[in-house]
Amino acid sequence: MSLDLDTVALFVRVAALGNVSAAGRERGLSPAAASTRLVQLETALGARLLHRTTRRVALTQEGEVFLLQAQALLVAEAQALASVGQGLAAPQGRLRVSCSSSFGRQHVSPALPAFLERYPGISLDFRLTDRVVDLLEEGVDLAIRVGALRDSTLVARKLASNTRTLCASPAYLAAHGTPRHPGDLAAHDCLILGDQRDWRFVTPGGTLNVRVSGRLASDNGEVLRDAVLAGIGIALKSTWDIGAHLKHGELVPVLPAYPLAEEVAIWAVYPSRAFVPPKTHALIEFLQERFGPVPYWDVDAGVDNGTALRR
Repeated sequence: MSLDLDTVALFVRVAALGNVSAAGRERGLSPAAASTRLVQLETALGARLLHRTTRRVALTQEGEVFLLQAQALLVAEAQALASVGQGLAAPQGRLRVSCSSSFGRQHVSPALPAFLERYPGISLDFRLTDRVVDLLEEGVDLAIRVGALRDSTLVARKLASNTRTLCASPAYLAAHGTPRHPGDLAAHDCLILGDQRDWRFVTPGGTLNVRVSGRLASDNGEVLRDAVLAGIGIALKSTWDIGAHLKHGELVPVLPAYPLAEEVAIWAVYPSRAFVPPKTHALIEFLQERFGPVPYWDVDAGVDNGTALRR
C-alpha cells in the first residue's frame, strides 16, 4: 500500500483546523474534492479517521493514532526535500489572517505590500476585527492579537513588546492637576476601554489595584485616543497607538514611576505546532523582522521600552 502525501498533508490540516472546507481551500480543492480525498485515504488505510458533522470534524481514536505518524511522514518528506535543495522553494498558498483593527491598520497593513513582493507565491485574505475569532471554526490560519493572552490550546509566538503608559494632554493636566500616586486617579476622569476599569500598578509596597471611573467608555481604542488628545481625561494607551503624539508633546506620560502590573505583548497565534505551513512561518518571521527587537514605534517616539513605560 502506498500513500499520497498530498492527501496525508490535507488530513493533517483538517485535524489542525477542524474543518474540511478550510483545509481544502488551502490546497485549492473544493469541499467535495477534499472530502473525496479523505475518504480515499480512509479506504486505503482500512480505518475511519474522522467523525464528521455539519459544522466540524473530529478525529476518531484511529485518526489520533494516524495523525502522529502522518506528521512524522511530512517532516521526513520536508527533510528529504531539503537534503537535495528543494527545501529552498518559496512558501506558497492562500494565508487567511485575522488582526485587531487599529493595530492592523497602523502597523500590519502598511507592511503587506513588501510581504507580498517578497513572497509572490503567497496570497492573503486579511481581515480586521476586534472580535476574538475562533480560528478553527472560521478556518483562520493566523491571528494577530494585542494584549494578555487568554488560556488557550492555541500556539502563540511573540511578535513585539507592547509598551503601555497612562497619558493625558498638557491642557487636561493644566486644568485638573497631575496625579502623583495611582490613588490620585480617583479624582480624575479616566477613559475606559470596554470594561477595563481596574488598573493595576507596581508600587514599592506591592501590586496596587485602582478602580477608575470617567465619563467616557468605548470598546474602540481609537475613540479613546481621540478623546485623550482632546483633553477629555487620562487614558491607558499602547505606544504603538500614541508614540507619535508623545514625541510631539501632544500627550505626556502620567505616573511614569508606577509601571503597570500586567505584562502584555503583540502575539501571533495559530491552531497547532504540528506541521505549520511555511506560509504561516513566513508572515510571523517577516513581522518580527519588521517590528524589530525594540519596536520601531518606540524607537521613533524615543520611548524607553525597558524602564518607566515598560509593558
